[in-house]
This record gives sequence, structure tokens and C-alpha cells, in this order.
Amino acid sequence: MLPALPEKKMVFKGLVTNEEDADKLMLSPLIRYPLLGGSALITFEKEEVAQRIVEMKEHIVELSYGLELEELERCRMRVQAAPVDLLLPSVLEIGLTWSSRSILLSGLPSLSIPEETLLLKLELFFSKTKNGGGEVECSELLDDSSQAVLTFVHDGVAERLIDRGCMPVLIGKGKYELKISPCMSGDITGLQLQPSRCPRTVLLTGIPDVLGEEPMRDTLEIHFQKASHGGGEVDALAYVPAGWQAVAVFTQDMG
Repeated sequence: MLPALPEKKMVFKGLVTNEEDADKLMLSPLIRYPLLGGSALITFEKEEVAQRIVEMKEHIVELSYGLELEELERCRMRVQAAPVDLLLPSVLEIGLTWSSRSILLSGLPSLSIPEETLLLKLELFFSKTKNGGGEVECSELLDDSSQAVLTFVHDGVAERLIDRGCMPVLIGKGKYELKISPCMSGDITGLQLQPSRCPRTVLLTGIPDVLGEEPMRDTLEIHFQKASHGGGEVDALAYVPAGWQAVAVFTQDMG
């Protein structure tokens, strides 16, 4: 069973190039993958290398690379290799609602002032009737901090400003051209997930806590870069020592 999705504010951006694409929404996955202690994620440059490592399943890794030791003195560890399977959204349905008294401001400048001060200046500017505004009920800076939402007390103010499209806004000692757009709120009404396998990334488990974090990471990378071990060029490697936990983030390339 899938856990409940956490509530999260999202801002959708994009350009419509074709009329038939007007009702389509393109999403870029950002998947968080829990990584337990005593494991590692290794991403190879080539898919066939990752597939070969997974097919071999168990790997014996030398722990004494760089040391001139007799064969009997060499230490080894056994690690298991497995594919990384993720659940990706295949169908996403969002119910959108237009807020008649709110506007979305885009293109806010990056200034060295507190967020509260920036919102106060925006409220002051858009509360003036000479600027086409009205009494502001509340304001909010969105996560990416280049956009803000203003909600007015009375109807008609937001629509009047949206019709302008954009306008120069006085913030501090400078004037900045801000884009004014309708403010839409939405809820996820339907979600379908499908399994997807990372083509270049392999999960290594069973790594004992016998080396420091950096030496162990170097040892794993040296081993799996060697063609004699079935490996190849390593693009990235993340190792979590025993007793620790971490979260790996997979982006659109999906490793």
C-alpha cells in the first residue's frame, strides 16, 4: 500500500507552443529514495555495466587496495547488488480552482531584505488605487521566493490587475517589471503509479562497518570501475555507513 501523499504547495510553470498542448501538463519527477546504513548507490556511465553488475548479484571486494600485502593477509567483503526500482506517476489528475480575489506576482527581484519586508512593500504598492489595487487581505511568498500571492478584500481588484498583464512596481529604491497572473489552487484528484527501473544505478547492500566513510567509498569505486570485476566508469557513488540513514534524490535523468 502507498502512504498518503503529504500536502505540498506547487507552482507550475511552462510555455504553450502548440494549441493542442494547451491542456497538457509536463512534470519532472523528483523521487526520494530511502537508503539504509550499510548500503550504497552506484551510478555507472553505461547501462550495460549496471545490468552486468546486477546479474552477477554477489561481489567480493578487496579492502586492502593500495597496500602491498601477502595473499593471506588480504581482507575481503561480500556485497550484494540489486536493481533500483521506483514508483513513478503515470497519470495525474488535478482539480484546479481560480481565486477571484488573488493574483500571482512573478519575477520578484532577489534583494537582501527580509521576506516580511518584501511582502510589506508589495502590499503597500498594490493597496493604492492609483496603481490599480485595493485593500490587501493577505500576502504570501512562495517557496522559490521569486513569486508571491496577494489576496484582496474586494472582488474586481484582482481581475483589473490581471488584465494589465505586467507593470513596473516600486520596491525600495528600484522599479521592477512584475508579471501579474491569475492565481490557481488545485488538489490531486487522481494518481496512478507505475514501476520504473533505474537503468544506470545499482543498489549495493551488506557493506560491513570496517572502514571509514571516505576509504570505503574509494574502495567501492575502485572495485566497480575495473572491467575485470564486470564494472566500468563510475558516474556517482553514495555510501551510507552502518547505523546511519540517508535519502537519495532521483531527478528526471533517473540514473
